[in-house]
Amino acid sequence: MSFPTQRPRRLRRNEALRTLVRETHLSTSRFVYPLFVTPGQKVRQEVSSMPGIFQQSVDQIVEECREVEQLGIPGILLFGLPETKDPTGASSLQKNGVVQRAIEAIRKAKLNLLVTTDVCLCEYTDHGHCGVVENGEVANDATLEILAEQALSHARAGADIVAPSDMMDGRVGAIRELLDENNFENISILAYAAKYCSGFYGPFREAAQSAPQFGDRRSYQMDPANAREALKEVELDLEEGADIVMVKPALAYLDIIRRVRDEFDVPVAAYNVSGEYSMVKAAATNGWIDEQRVVLEILTGIARAGADIILTYHAKDAARWLKTA
Repeated sequence: MSFPTQRPRRLRRNEALRTLVRETHLSTSRFVYPLFVTPGQKVRQEVSSMPGIFQQSVDQIVEECREVEQLGIPGILLFGLPETKDPTGASSLQKNGVVQRAIEAIRKAKLNLLVTTDVCLCEYTDHGHCGVVENGEVANDATLEILAEQALSHARAGADIVAPSDMMDGRVGAIRELLDENNFENISILAYAAKYCSGFYGPFREAAQSAPQFGDRRSYQMDPANAREALKEVELDLEEGADIVMVKPALAYLDIIRRVRDEFDVPVAAYNVSGEYSMVKAAATNGWIDEQRVVLEILTGIARAGADIILTYHAKDAARWLKTA
């Protein structure tokens, strides 16, 4: 008998065999594509640190959503860049706010897309923090009512899912209670449950114009060194009424995605964030990597770790590549 008797390479011999035994199948149906809504008309301003990503007015957002729908991507995530900012993010609650108008325009266009909205204050406050600031600190409980009202305004405009990203304690419960009181019990909550205080958010700060004007977000976003705490955060959000839980960022936290997947029998999302996107774009521009191959490998890795849903700026490119793979 020839050695070795076990030959795993037999099943790698050609693409048909590799496809037949492939354990993780990456699909466009997993993707959610983030979009940045800005005031004005016919505005389409590329984010310098995120090639291919734009700040866009509502009319342009609708056109991009048509493309997203045609590519088979099931949903989008909306971030708003308001006309005015103030200490409490009051513009985030306005019926005619940029996100609210974008939701209504997408609905009017009758696009077959799930519309998820980011619920947070950082884009809307003049200090750039995710909550109300009192005595130099982000005040948890004073922020909850504003977040809940923001989520309600998105639901009234026609959002399918609201996604609180602020990391205030109790925000999911406050949002769920107010939605239910106003007959929006069928609106889902996607909780940024394990959101780490990460250096990978840098390009997003430019895209969303949300950099803190003082200090940082370490007092409310999670310490990157902690894993057990992530499970606690997820458990609390589920107890308060979250329908989907998210781990953010993705690449440096694949172990967290796996632990959440193994521990909880609910849909798990992962956010392939701006810094992760921009590093790939920069390396590809310099000819250091094969962009298509690396992007699909990264997204497959996130799915393999246990993510059912992947929020990614690569979504449109990946959808095209998967069609021709």
